Amino acid sequence: MVRPRRDTDLPALCAGLREVHAASGYPSVWPADPAAFLAPPALGAWVAELDGVPAGQVTLRPADEPLPAWVAATGLGAAETAVVSRLFVAPAARGRGLARALLRAAWAEARAQGRRAVLDVHTASAAAIGLYEAEGWVRVATMTAPWHDPDGTSPQMHVYVAPT
Repeated sequence: MVRPRRDTDLPALCAGLREVHAASGYPSVWPADPAAFLAPPALGAWVAELDGVPAGQVTLRPADEPLPAWVAATGLGAAETAVVSRLFVAPAARGRGLARALLRAAWAEARAQGRRAVLDVHTASAAAIGLYEAEGWVRVATMTAPWHDPDGTSPQMHVYVAPT
């Protein structure tokens, strides 16, 4: 089940994110305030539940101004885009289609708002890349990420745009 996220979901989502971080390295650097990381200013946010417990989430954010280089690489402007972010599913809940359902919820909202959904992903995130490509998203760029991995290096990231 996918539904809009509520503030009361954040403790369970923070716990799930901690498990994802330990298992998959996302986010690559653990945030000082995990709840704030999960709840940036958004156009929408959704939770996937498993047995009534939040097991994953996604947010849809406006593009920042000035436009980040990775969003500019899409060829779209800020008003035309909506950024899919903070998509994760706890390890114990994987393999049930929850990430796909979350991605589709954010993507549908972007379309409803007349925007193209865009996202960036670490090139090492094979499962996420597989999902985006299976859903028909188009890779438009590969570039150096604006964040650092724990070892201090800046990884490579892919930039994707949702199909129309």
